[in-house]
Amino acid sequence: MQPTPTEPVNAQKKRRGLTRMWHAARYSLDGLRAAWQETAFRQEALAAMVLVPAAFWLGQTWLETAVLAAVVVLVLVVELLNSGIEAAIDRMGDQWHALSKKAKDMGSAAVLLSLLLCMGIWLAALWQRFAH
Repeated sequence: MQPTPTEPVNAQKKRRGLTRMWHAARYSLDGLRAAWQETAFRQEALAAMVLVPAAFWLGQTWLETAVLAAVVVLVLVVELLNSGIEAAIDRMGDQWHALSKKAKDMGSAAVLLSLLLCMGIWLAALWQRFAH
C-alpha cells in the first residue's frame, strides 16, 4: 500500500514537541557512539577534551576563547560529516567508482582544511601569548 501524499513515508516524521526532541537527542547520541568507533574521530575528540578547556586558559578575551574552542569543535563537526558521507557511499556497495572516490576525497579534504584552520588559529594564539 502506497502512502497518501499527506501521509509521511516515515512514521518518525509524525513526532512533535518533546517527543520529537527526545528521539532526535537519542539519534544524535547514537551518531556520536558510532563516530567514537572511528579512530580519527576518537583521536580528535580526545584532543578536543584537552584543547577546549585550554582555550579558556589561552584566550585573553571571550572572543579569543570562543574562536579557539569553536575551531576545535569545527574539526569534530567536519569529521562527523565526512564519516556520514563515507558511510553512505559504503552502503551503496564496495565496487570502486570515480564519483564515490571523489566524494570520499572531498570529505577528507574538508577534514584536512578544518585541521589546518584549527592549527593555524591555535599557533597564532600561542605565538601572540608567548612570543611577545
